[in-house]
Amino acid sequence: MGSLSASLEPLQYPPARRDESVVDDYHGVKVADPYRWLEDPDAEEVKDFVEKQANLTESLLRTCAERERLRGRSCLDGRAEVLLDPNLLSEDGTTALSTYSVSLDAKYLAYGLSASGSDWVTINVMRVDDKKPEPDSLSWVKFSSISWTHDGRGFFYSRYPAPKKGDELDAGTETNINLYHELYYHFLGTDQSEDILCWKDPESPKHMFAGQVTEDGKYVLLYITEGCDPVNKLYYCDLSSLHNGLQGVKEDGGMLPFIKLVDNFEASYESVANDNTEFTFLTNKQAPKYKLVRVDLRCPGEWSDVVKEDHKDVLESARAVNGNQILVSYLSDVKYLLQIRDLKTGLLLHNLPIDIGSVFIGFTSFLTSGIIYKCNLASETPELEIFREIVVPGFDRTCFEVKQVFISSRDDTKIPMFVVSKKDIALDGSHPCLLYGYGGFNISLTPSFSVSRIVLTRHLGVVFCIANIRGGGEYGEEWHKAGSLSNKQNCFDDFISAAEFLISAGYTNPRKLCIEGGSNGGLLVAACINQRPDLCGCALAHVGVMDMLDYGCSDKEEEFGWLFKYSPLHNVRRPWEKNDPTCQYPATMLLTADHDDRVVPLHSLKLLATMQYVLCASVENSPQTNPIVGRIDRKSGHGSGRPTQKMIDEAADRYSFMAKMLGASWID
Repeated sequence: MGSLSASLEPLQYPPARRDESVVDDYHGVKVADPYRWLEDPDAEEVKDFVEKQANLTESLLRTCAERERLRGRSCLDGRAEVLLDPNLLSEDGTTALSTYSVSLDAKYLAYGLSASGSDWVTINVMRVDDKKPEPDSLSWVKFSSISWTHDGRGFFYSRYPAPKKGDELDAGTETNINLYHELYYHFLGTDQSEDILCWKDPESPKHMFAGQVTEDGKYVLLYITEGCDPVNKLYYCDLSSLHNGLQGVKEDGGMLPFIKLVDNFEASYESVANDNTEFTFLTNKQAPKYKLVRVDLRCPGEWSDVVKEDHKDVLESARAVNGNQILVSYLSDVKYLLQIRDLKTGLLLHNLPIDIGSVFIGFTSFLTSGIIYKCNLASETPELEIFREIVVPGFDRTCFEVKQVFISSRDDTKIPMFVVSKKDIALDGSHPCLLYGYGGFNISLTPSFSVSRIVLTRHLGVVFCIANIRGGGEYGEEWHKAGSLSNKQNCFDDFISAAEFLISAGYTNPRKLCIEGGSNGGLLVAACINQRPDLCGCALAHVGVMDMLDYGCSDKEEEFGWLFKYSPLHNVRRPWEKNDPTCQYPATMLLTADHDDRVVPLHSLKLLATMQYVLCASVENSPQTNPIVGRIDRKSGHGSGRPTQKMIDEAADRYSFMAKMLGASWID
């Protein structure tokens, strides 16, 4: 299916060298990798490729009429007292706030800064009252929380060993895996070299560690993970039992004497509350939709259910409140339900009324930018009262509507999807439509407010949709596993079915449909345009995992078979050779960043070169007139921790590209 860009002059793609000699043997299957040289981000040839691709994309974006309008409408208004503004810490605004934690006495703020979008973090400390920085600076921190001890003398954090002398690197551009994560305790006002090594496990180099001080300050919990699956080990240390406290551990030179409570990777355990030795945990142990359980550390073999698993709804979170109660949040058909229950018995006390949206400290939805509620839990019938509300000037939520529909996937599984549009639109197939999906790592896509998407709906008439496909966490662990490993094709089938529904129901037509996803969602989009290039007129794939043989377990023959079948890099085909001779790939933008150390840019660069060659450069008078371009951000990473201006620039670029390809014009 051609997009509305068919009238454009075909782009002149920069030539990219193909090394046909690079061929791997996977269990007897020969797999060519002619663009392996793109895996070295420091090579001059790679830098030249990136520069030429960036220039090509910029030349196309300059012709997108809505680019500056979108950039101008995405700005942020609001007044607040600034405690810390990381945008002022670098001239180009690429230093971002990654994590932070305030000491119990509110005297100190420990905060982590990342540079150029990298996952690497440097932790600093400042005084809250006068905003003066302390001399503390902690390096080589990654995938870390910050948890203060209640005496305010320091905090637990996680890091990797520093590179050996002579192996210094530009953090964020490395392509090798990080190994040997460690848990440390830092005493305020001391050098990092004096920090206490609290835990390491040289026999398990891929394990990752996080320390959490309990609400009563008595214990530190050690969470141990080894991947993205919702499972962890759980150890604990009684800080009150340490001779001379943590200072004594430092003087003795040993690690903390953690006691193993859960020493296997069979389930997830997250602490909710404790009363001395009696702990309440949120877990998926024999409960894929999660439940609350209790154990006394003095009898570690005796576990009991506090709130049993629901037959339908997923218990997403639980927090101890009001001394003897718990506030629980259920996900029911991707809508949140709030309840107050008795902490001891788990009995339901009250249901709290909220709209369709997502609950954090407050509330957000597709049409509500943010509300913080105040609730008197001690009253006989708790009621929610608005304490603070974010107001977006000029935005009238009554002009829009949100629907939830359930569509049938290829195997008849019902897939929920949210549809956000202007109110009472005609279902005549004429509307530009943006379909977003993820489908992985047990992550749920719940309603949230987005300025950029509201701008699209208000000023470009876009129908915005989120498909809650399998692989996510919307219905618990079973839903997650139904879109993982050998079941990964279910994700693509679900997403394709969602697109087909939007067309058949009259929301849009293939030329007016854009599909979008990031990270695992980038893989989703790329796989779908390989399998169904006729499905849509535009595709936006952010920081996607595109070479599954590089990312997955291709050394195992069975898993190689799964991966090779859908790996985007290895499944680019000329659709006009087997389908309608006019069929081509949709207009496609692959978005990546030079400092993405989670899904390294080689994935998008190799797919970009492959698509441009197979579909365009290698074919005389190619039917592929829809552009295939890459937006390669400099001094940026996987997506988190970016300064506001970079996020605005990227949104303006990708959505103006979409608008041009779909033929959507501005509506005042």
